[in-house]
Amino acid sequence: MARHLITSAIPYINGIKHLGNLVGSQLPADLYARYLRGRGHEVLFLCATDEHGTPAELAAAKAGKPVAEYCEEMHGVQAKIAEGFRLSFDHFGRSSSPQNHRLTQHFAGVLAEKGLIREVSETQMYSPTDGRYLPDRYIEGTCPNCGFDSARGDQCDNCTKQLDPVDLINPHSTISGATDLEMRETKHLYLRQSAMKDELEAWIDGKTDWPVLTTSIAKKWLNDGDGLQDRGITRDLDWGIPVRKGEEDWPGMEGKVFYVWFDAPIEYIACAQEWVEAGKGDDWERWWRTDKGAEDVTYTQFMGKDNVPFHTLGFPATILGSGEPWKLVDYIKSFNYLNYDGGQFSTSRGRGVFMDQALEILPADYWRWWLLSHAPESSDSEFTWENFQQSVNKDLADVLGNFVSRVTKFCRSKFGEEVPAGGSYGPQEEALIADLTARIAAYQGHMDAIEVRKAAQELRAIWVAGNEYLQSAAPWAAFKEDPERAAAIVRLSLNLIRLYAVLSAPFIPDSAETMMNAFGPDAVRDWPAGTAADFEALEPGAAFTVPENLFAKIADESREDWQTRFAGTRS
Repeated sequence: MARHLITSAIPYINGIKHLGNLVGSQLPADLYARYLRGRGHEVLFLCATDEHGTPAELAAAKAGKPVAEYCEEMHGVQAKIAEGFRLSFDHFGRSSSPQNHRLTQHFAGVLAEKGLIREVSETQMYSPTDGRYLPDRYIEGTCPNCGFDSARGDQCDNCTKQLDPVDLINPHSTISGATDLEMRETKHLYLRQSAMKDELEAWIDGKTDWPVLTTSIAKKWLNDGDGLQDRGITRDLDWGIPVRKGEEDWPGMEGKVFYVWFDAPIEYIACAQEWVEAGKGDDWERWWRTDKGAEDVTYTQFMGKDNVPFHTLGFPATILGSGEPWKLVDYIKSFNYLNYDGGQFSTSRGRGVFMDQALEILPADYWRWWLLSHAPESSDSEFTWENFQQSVNKDLADVLGNFVSRVTKFCRSKFGEEVPAGGSYGPQEEALIADLTARIAAYQGHMDAIEVRKAAQELRAIWVAGNEYLQSAAPWAAFKEDPERAAAIVRLSLNLIRLYAVLSAPFIPDSAETMMNAFGPDAVRDWPAGTAADFEALEPGAAFTVPENLFAKIADESREDWQTRFAGTRS
């Protein structure tokens, strides 16, 4: 049994996320965590809300609430939605936790001792209209690199180029919309990433198994323009982690907080401390300290491509620069963007399906299946209602749901609600078992490699093989001439339902549980071992119940209604 640490990029606290956010980090992380648990491995799966910085302040101001109150409320909202999507976090923490405050200040102090933080007097954008300095995300404008008209002061979400506010064309305040911005002098701390370029580059070059998307973005930032730049790690904000050197004050930094992109990744470690404090675990160090057992841990991160630079450079610079025995990430699974019906998801315009809305109209498994089977791995992908309807109706209803319904109902009508005895497997069954054994091995290979779309395709092929076998073997016809032959066909088919429940649980956990529960609490839930016993786990005479219809088809009327509803009418 191996030990796996899994973290998903932590979502901003400012509101409810759309499906593109979900499939870019949390959902594939959950898929992998569920798969590894199913294989018997020890897993610690952590996520949290990212509660500091501009997004939190702006959202709280818009809601008319104190920022701390807003963050507490929205953490509860996001946790409930995550539960609705069956995201199986071992702990869902908060970057505003006391643990993250202490740990962030600790890292800052250690990095300062190592000479990796420098103080810089600089000019920053100041808004006379707002009466304050404007941190990066309080400023928007046109990207000078790609022309995107909603680029932020720190980065363009369209082309991922790192920016400074002064780079933007026609910048304006996101608070008031004011354009009368001016540069004023202030003092900030910078992490000397440039001093660690060679070490970071060597570390990244050693990750030969990383996805091309991850490595290409990391190397672009390492070598773009003048190479890896030092990065500001403080901001003129009220809300955040106060700038301190461990437990000591930092002269000249009074009233400033750490930049959200400095403290947010540190929350991964703090989240494990919160996990222990919450009474869910008893030893966070064996997951995060290589001098306490974490050298045996495989650490995998999941994120959208816009988060890659901070996880391949900024956070590793913090960990490596500290000189302390912290666990570094082993594998970074990054994703492209999911677009919506010919354009982009838009929170401000309400364009696209948001996570709370998705759960209001359909069960989680419908969304999980479509999103994972269309995960934007090698390129951006696009959600369309027509494709969603087709995938749900064909894959889930016509293939998997239909198989379960036909087998269980036929068995009940001819043999009663128990696994029938009699008959034996013949050449047709032996061929199916050989085919499925090979397909299961391929499915496991894709899951081990975190090839999400390929794994979904193989899983669907496994479902299809059962359907095709049932149609070809035709127990309803065999029953008329040879009831024992029909019994053998049905017995294997019932065993396939149990097997499908185990294999499908990472993708569609609720439906998988419904399938498994049909065979009672004592049914074998072990992951297939690759032997004939996988297809004989249900013994003759074992009772079962006919489950309710697993999946309802999406009608054209519903699709058309949702297409109109989510086209961008939200204020």
